[in-house]
Amino acid sequence: MISIPSYQQILAALAKGKVRYLVAGGIAMNIHGLTRSTFDLDLIIFLEKKNILQFVKVMRKLGYKPKVLVEPEDFADEKLRRQWVEEKNMVVFSFYHSQDMMNVVDVFVEHPRPFEEMFKAGKISNLLGQKIRAAGLQDMLYMKKKAQRPKDELDIRFLENIIRKQKDD
Repeated sequence: MISIPSYQQILAALAKGKVRYLVAGGIAMNIHGLTRSTFDLDLIIFLEKKNILQFVKVMRKLGYKPKVLVEPEDFADEKLRRQWVEEKNMVVFSFYHSQDMMNVVDVFVEHPRPFEEMFKAGKISNLLGQKIRAAGLQDMLYMKKKAQRPKDELDIRFLENIIRKQKDD
């Protein structure tokens, strides 16, 4: 039986593979101090072909496949990604583990903001012995507001409070 990797193992494999990425979503919110459960791993990877292909290589090795019926390497094609956004309103490209369809890794199809700016503003944290970089407070707030989902309201208030407190200090 194949063991299903934990999110920490995925992040360790990405680091070992030298994939440039930021953690977003629920795990990033946990890193910023809002404890809540999450059912997937949200990533913003540097959308440069070599980095994407390395990401795909790591994901394949870990037993992940795309949820959509395309080759995972198609994600490296900028024109295809743009087409997915324009024609299908795709926001994330999802990978699932071949042994557990509920074990999902979502990767943003477009950078919410320029990747280098987000990377520099990211928060470095230690998650169970694994050094990771999460999207920064301002970037998380921007993404949560842009998504306009009712479930993000608590996250938005939390992020705004942290940012306000930092300005007061």
